[in-house]
Amino acid sequence: MRRRELSGLYAITPDWADTRRLLATTEAILASGCRILQYRNKVTSDCHRQEQAVALRGLTRHFDALLIINDDVDLALFAEADGVHLGEDDGELAAARARLGSAAILGASCYQSLELARSAARAGADYLAFGSFFASSTKPLARRADTALLQAARAEIGLPLCAIGGITLDNAAPLLAAGADMLAVITALFEAADPGLATEQFIKHFEEKTP
Repeated sequence: MRRRELSGLYAITPDWADTRRLLATTEAILASGCRILQYRNKVTSDCHRQEQAVALRGLTRHFDALLIINDDVDLALFAEADGVHLGEDDGELAAARARLGSAAILGASCYQSLELARSAARAGADYLAFGSFFASSTKPLARRADTALLQAARAEIGLPLCAIGGITLDNAAPLLAAGADMLAVITALFEAADPGLATEQFIKHFEEKTP
């Protein structure tokens, strides 16, 4: 089951229209060891999203990485992705499970709410995402979470936990110490001067966490 791989660096794509740039940067990130990729593009056309998602599916297969699609079950099916990540307004987890099948990975945004996490776990989510932990240029108005929430979720809910929102190499360690299994990163990877090197540096945080 690919669910056992829900730990480590979780790269999320930016809203780039330039597919060549997107693929080149993603390839550098995957080649440097990242094994979880979420395709997220909120601004382009459906046709363009299909094109990009299929191309990213090819890359993730080459590097034996997971491909998760943000908020779009139809696109996940079209691209033969490993699963879907849903926000609170993006459809029911049970309905997504019914369409994608029992092997699909379902992630749920729980923001700063332990109650949302409990509900998502009961509905069959495979991992829970909390945040934003820090100021984020992607979602500047996002609700804020703190590390105590990760600690509470770790103590109560037996699912992998993902931290998201403004995560950088400088602020990642406390999130891992609080119980995050995955760190979801956009800007600090895709906008880095050297995305491959940034990936390697993030991965070192996980290696240092391991006893």
